[in-house]
Amino acid sequence: MALRDILLDTNAYSAFKSNNPDAVEVIRHAPVIGINSIVIGELLAGFAAGSRESDNRKEFNLFLASRRVKELAEDRGTAEYYASIFRSLRQKGRPIPTNDMWIAATALQHGLAVFTYDGHFQKVDGLVSGGQIPDLLI
Repeated sequence: MALRDILLDTNAYSAFKSNNPDAVEVIRHAPVIGINSIVIGELLAGFAAGSRESDNRKEFNLFLASRRVKELAEDRGTAEYYASIFRSLRQKGRPIPTNDMWIAATALQHGLAVFTYDGHFQKVDGLVSGGQIPDLLI
């Protein structure tokens, strides 16, 4: 079995930078690491609110420069996935945060698993998510 291509959630990047062993292993072995502007915005906001903004930005830019990291832009296709996720979760009465619906929509659009420590992604039909290698295997 192989590790899926992943879309990085904000908390997974933070876990990786904190040397969480599971996060380091997922990042080390993921063939492709997608990241969208929602996650980038959340990370930059966190950096701006902290005391190490310059260092955090430098480290993040090095991370983004990796050949395995792909920046993914939201577009009309992403919006269609978002609308479908919104409708499904609303019908179930199980909403999740708006930013996380955009993250899920990007992952579904590009056939990626969400690397995250937020369990609510499991409410999204058809989405693979988790925070350890066994959760993210093909």
